[in-house]
Amino acid sequence: MADQFARVIIDISHEKVDRPFTYRIPPCLEGKIQAGSQVWIPFGFGNKKRTGYVVETSWEAGYDETKIKDIGGLVEGSVTAETQLIQLAWWMKERYGSTMNQALKTVLPVKRQVKGAEKKYIRCLLEASRLQQAYEEAVRKKYRARARLFEAFLTNPVIPYEMALEKLQLTAASLKPLLEAGIVAVESQYQYRNPAEAMRKKDKEEKEPVAFLNEEQRAVTKDFCRRYDEGIRETALLYGITGSGKTEVYMEIISHIQKAGKQAIVLIPEISLTYQTVLRFYKRFGSQVSFINSRMSAGERYDQFERAKKGEVSIMVGPRSALFTPFDRLGLIVIDEEHENAYKSELSPKYHAREAAAFRAKQSEASLLLGSATPSVESYQKAMEGKYRLYTLSKRAKKNSSLAKIQVVDLREELREGNKSIFSRVLQEKIEDRLEKGEQIILFMNRRGYSNFISCRSCGEAIKCPHCDVTLTLHRNGRMVCHYCGYSMEKPRLCPNCNSPYIAGFGAGTQKIEAMVWDRFPGVKTLRMDLDTTSKKGGHEEILSAFGAGEAQILIGTQMIVKGHDFPKVTLVGVLAADLSLYAPDYASGERTFQLLTQAAGRAGRGETPGDVVIQTYAPDHYSIQAAVKQDYPLFFQREMAFRRLLRYPPAVHLLTVHMASSKEEVLAATAELLMGCLEPALSEKAGVEWIGPVNAPIYKLHDSYRKILYLKSENYDILIKIRKQTERFFEAREGQRDLTVQYDLL
Repeated sequence: MADQFARVIIDISHEKVDRPFTYRIPPCLEGKIQAGSQVWIPFGFGNKKRTGYVVETSWEAGYDETKIKDIGGLVEGSVTAETQLIQLAWWMKERYGSTMNQALKTVLPVKRQVKGAEKKYIRCLLEASRLQQAYEEAVRKKYRARARLFEAFLTNPVIPYEMALEKLQLTAASLKPLLEAGIVAVESQYQYRNPAEAMRKKDKEEKEPVAFLNEEQRAVTKDFCRRYDEGIRETALLYGITGSGKTEVYMEIISHIQKAGKQAIVLIPEISLTYQTVLRFYKRFGSQVSFINSRMSAGERYDQFERAKKGEVSIMVGPRSALFTPFDRLGLIVIDEEHENAYKSELSPKYHAREAAAFRAKQSEASLLLGSATPSVESYQKAMEGKYRLYTLSKRAKKNSSLAKIQVVDLREELREGNKSIFSRVLQEKIEDRLEKGEQIILFMNRRGYSNFISCRSCGEAIKCPHCDVTLTLHRNGRMVCHYCGYSMEKPRLCPNCNSPYIAGFGAGTQKIEAMVWDRFPGVKTLRMDLDTTSKKGGHEEILSAFGAGEAQILIGTQMIVKGHDFPKVTLVGVLAADLSLYAPDYASGERTFQLLTQAAGRAGRGETPGDVVIQTYAPDHYSIQAAVKQDYPLFFQREMAFRRLLRYPPAVHLLTVHMASSKEEVLAATAELLMGCLEPALSEKAGVEWIGPVNAPIYKLHDSYRKILYLKSENYDILIKIRKQTERFFEAREGQRDLTVQYDLL
């Protein structure tokens, strides 16, 4: 009988988790060892006994079998969090078609050296009366940088050094005389590595009382907790309109499972939501809360995972990677805004956090709670089929708060009547009204930059990125940037193609909208929130806290400003171009448009003052826009599912996509042709499988790499798995072929 072998890693926290060692599984342990099993193994000099984790098993050794040692035995004891994470990695490998190494690196935290981050502060040494005099003197003598610094000191005598340099535009040269005169002092301290703890220290006097739940919220919480206490572990979908108080329901349920000694993971889709969400959670649960986000270094994330593993925290908040928190008493996973695309990984394994969370919840005997005002079509379909338990919140949680009134403006009519501005007449009137009343406004434009692209009016040539098959976006600083690879160049004076001087920008992005607001409404204070303004660490928090504090009346931004934020003073939301997402090359573009518009509308009127929303579009009759105006999700779902069934798109059928890429166009073309030759017999024999391609990807060239996609559709999930495995074998046979990568996506 052939021997079975196991790949074992010794230290799962080490940076090089791609160095497993091969051991033979002795006959007495066959059938007992699987991915995640903790085993005793002989290792190193003298065959010293050490523990390791099995990451996969195989009937092929891959090495000289005479040099392979036997596993010493299974480690007795309870299943560890590491065991569960390795099992999750194995499931992801099988489900999404990645390598085990890729899956392990996704789920296991990596240990790296972490040092305390030194943070500098500038302290004012003047008394309050003398400070006021110094400020007035600086203004009178037109020492602008010094005046800005003193003005900041009037509010807070200690300010971060980094803020003084960036926001106040202070320089080391302008600070030097103040230091020499003993007016200010620069102090240093080490910043605490856990941002949640830093928030607690900053707001330690604030404590959020347990929220008063309305009748709907109480009913949902009571039923969920009752079923949990009865041992029912299931996936539930909480569909609640914007402002219905889903977060209060999450916190009440978490409080309940904590009493049973359990831990919770709360996933949020956007880094911009981290600050507000964590703020609410730590005010309720104190030191039991920690969080991670994508702006943290690998070392900082590892540090938070270690705190979770040691039991120092019981609630972890963060993006999809927070799902891999090593809790060993996990009782609940919450996925807020479950419809968001951010929960889908773009790297191999191309997992969806919703599916991975369902697997981990089953492993841990935990419950999974999905929440959204605009659920994904896939989740709502499962709720309709009874696979998910459905809860509904149909009223806003705040007293006297109601959904905003939505008005659609047909931009075709605006143009016919002579208005060529990006702002419709209705929106201009409402902006003026809110500015007079001192209320706040959000303007949503889902495109950053100053102009969409630069084109020559003589030859019609648009200036493209040399590394990607996309046009460059013009920014206000005069540079043209590729938003995919980061390539940038100065705007040319002449067309690179025909040397014509008649080149100009077309379309508008958030930067141009900001300039138009300044021109149309002089003196108004604005903030802009997009990838350009939030690229530095803490950028999201700085902008959101400033807007929340009333430092600006208008917030202009991309989709990151319309998700989950709660600003009671916002009474007007303007959607400047609703069609940008509607005509994207994606079968889910209608769903994406409905979600964005409904979420944007949900930002207005969250306080007691009623809100208005103006949606500007060239397609006012599209069902996605009409359903968003009515804020009627069931109506949208009915129309969207009819469309999906007619054209056979998920969730009506399963969809497998094979993404192939190569830096050599001829290699990609030849490989795609060979792949189809390999699959053709299987496809012709399998009834009910449709395929398209391989075709060029929507962006054919990206980062100097050419890309093709093969689409396969079937109602039978198992058939697509078999085809994917056959495709994997095809590419494994070409493992030595460089300049070729492949990824799989299965919906």
